[in-house]
Amino acid sequence: MAERTLRLYNTLTRETESVEPIEEGHLRFYSCGPTVYNYAHIGNFRSFLTADLILRTARAIGWDTTYVSNITDVGHLTQDDLVDPSGEDRMAEALEREGERFANIYDLARYYSDALLRDWHALNLRDPNVRPRATEHVTDQLEAVICLVESGHAYATDKGVYFSVESAPDYGKLSGNREAEQLQATEREVVEDEGKRDPRDFALWKLDDDHLMKWHSPWGWGYPGWHIECSVMGMRYLGDRFDLHAGGEDLIFPHHECEVAQNEALAGHEVIPYWVHTRFLQVEGEKMSKSKGNFYTVRDLIAPDPNDEHVPEAIRQQGGVDPLALRYALLSGQYRKPFNFTLKTLRDSSRAVKRYQDIQERVEEALAAEPDGTGESDLTSKLRESYEATLDAMCDDLNTPGALAAALQGVKALEQVDTFTATDARAARAWLSDINDLLGIVQPEHEASERTDGKDEDDEFAERVEALIEERADARADGNYDRADAIRDELDAMGVDVKDSADGTTWERKGL
Repeated sequence: MAERTLRLYNTLTRETESVEPIEEGHLRFYSCGPTVYNYAHIGNFRSFLTADLILRTARAIGWDTTYVSNITDVGHLTQDDLVDPSGEDRMAEALEREGERFANIYDLARYYSDALLRDWHALNLRDPNVRPRATEHVTDQLEAVICLVESGHAYATDKGVYFSVESAPDYGKLSGNREAEQLQATEREVVEDEGKRDPRDFALWKLDDDHLMKWHSPWGWGYPGWHIECSVMGMRYLGDRFDLHAGGEDLIFPHHECEVAQNEALAGHEVIPYWVHTRFLQVEGEKMSKSKGNFYTVRDLIAPDPNDEHVPEAIRQQGGVDPLALRYALLSGQYRKPFNFTLKTLRDSSRAVKRYQDIQERVEEALAAEPDGTGESDLTSKLRESYEATLDAMCDDLNTPGALAAALQGVKALEQVDTFTATDARAARAWLSDINDLLGIVQPEHEASERTDGKDEDDEFAERVEALIEERADARADGNYDRADAIRDELDAMGVDVKDSADGTTWERKGL
């Protein structure tokens, strides 16, 4: 295999560049994770998928990797498009929304963190080397804030501690928002701390005796600002010089701009030379929003509630789509271009994934029947050419549409084989494994059941079905046939085929 490098668009320089790791052959990078106040939606996962593809591509070209992605469980305020966010902490707001469902805010954070990991694994995202939580690194953040105050990059008021933007002459170089007027405009007309020296300054520590999550600091009880956590955790696990930082385009300003300022003030030099950002996702040509009914979480699509009418009926009827089909659909648009997610794309992706799975089934059947064989398959060169083209596309700024097209050439070559010899099957199995390592679209890489309660989504679905079938049997025994018919209709809407016989009632999911 020819030596390759990974080329990515660098937001900092506005150019597509060859990534040159600080330590030769070892990519160290950080990607912003979610705030765990709700289920992550498919737009969030498009950004997480970009980091996963960077990881896979780097490994495919022979690099070692160290990958860090955080969990935010404190300090992320609702008005996060402002330089210095105002509003309510998203975690506290979620606890108020959830009512008595959780005993406290930490239980809520654990629940949605667990949900995130299940969705993460369902979509075949590989785990980072470290997944730090903001609440587990408050001492680190406090030490950083104290350091910034002592070095003159920050100051305290009666309401908090603020980073002094004036002390960072390069502030704005990532986003392009360099002019004071531009930065002040993003403040809108919000209540400001009168003690702030400059409206552009942003909070490192917020003083609040009543906050649900609070820690004692030299300035009083409070909690860290949102921006400081990623600076601290990135350098905590990757050092004060590392290669790359990824995230969604909505984080460029102010979150990542503030990170750059904090990083360089703490380290005294540039910390991260490459910044990679994923563009927004639309659904059926419109911005995703709950008011428009086109706001989808991962679980909405792979394990939908049969009674949730905001999920398309076709998806509810079939009991959800294959998670790998959803991954394939999100891959069908390059990360750096706006992506329109449609149900047609999802259907097409389901068919594409099924082609891989059908080939894999045929390959395993052939190897089971004839495990031995010698020589090189006539398919080897075609499959090698397909993989090389797929990897070339991924090295070219994660050109996923090109990569999927190149990989499908290998599928077509395999589909033309009437009967696999053992030699053919071994070549096909190796190719499928390589494609899965690179794109993650052939077979699951995680166990389906990785829940704290020991269940997976299929278990939950089966339990709902069994309970309804038992209720239907009781209704029939009592002569309540209207109720029994209503339950059967409900099961039909869930995509369940019920069969009654003399031996009892059985069921199975209808074909997807």
